[in-house]
Amino acid sequence: MTSVKQSAGDACLVHPTAIVDEGAQIGKGVQIWHFSHVMCGARIGDLSKLGQNVFVDRDVFIGRGVKIQNNVSVYRGVTLEDDVFAGPSVVFTNVCRPRSAFPRKVEEYGKTHVGKGATLGANATIVCGITIGEHAFIGAGSVVTRDVPPFALMVGVPARRTGWVCACGTKLSQKKKAGQAECPACSRHYDINATQCRLI
Repeated sequence: MTSVKQSAGDACLVHPTAIVDEGAQIGKGVQIWHFSHVMCGARIGDLSKLGQNVFVDRDVFIGRGVKIQNNVSVYRGVTLEDDVFAGPSVVFTNVCRPRSAFPRKVEEYGKTHVGKGATLGANATIVCGITIGEHAFIGAGSVVTRDVPPFALMVGVPARRTGWVCACGTKLSQKKKAGQAECPACSRHYDINATQCRLI
């Protein structure tokens, strides 16, 4: 059994099979597991966890408390805010029209922004150039091709909104009165309409 290396200065855990390039910025309490690779210029916030076989490209920003499960590649142009959850084998892209014979320049890469507390289910595909709002929930296997509002529950190919979710992850279904909802799990209250959901 291979032991895990711990950095005494910042209490990071880096598995011996993982590679962290010089110039990567790794926060306190970060865990980087088997066969993962963090490139120069990447920034990873405190207490984030990278599972097995995770790749983090140059200049990627990953916030505090982010959890990235096995087999995820976070490409250049992607930003994950605090407390984002990326399930196993989530797919990010950064080029809209890739061609092997016509390489794209860095300035042509699409920017993808995933808001605080959002969940990306296993095997979800996030097409580049979009914003996923805070606490949105992307169902497993969904393909997201356009911006997602905060607290939206998105499923399907292409992903469509099928409801709203609480910050705790519970689907909002109990209406207090027209235009409002209460989380059945944690009792948070929301204003909702056909296009948006807002925590009261």
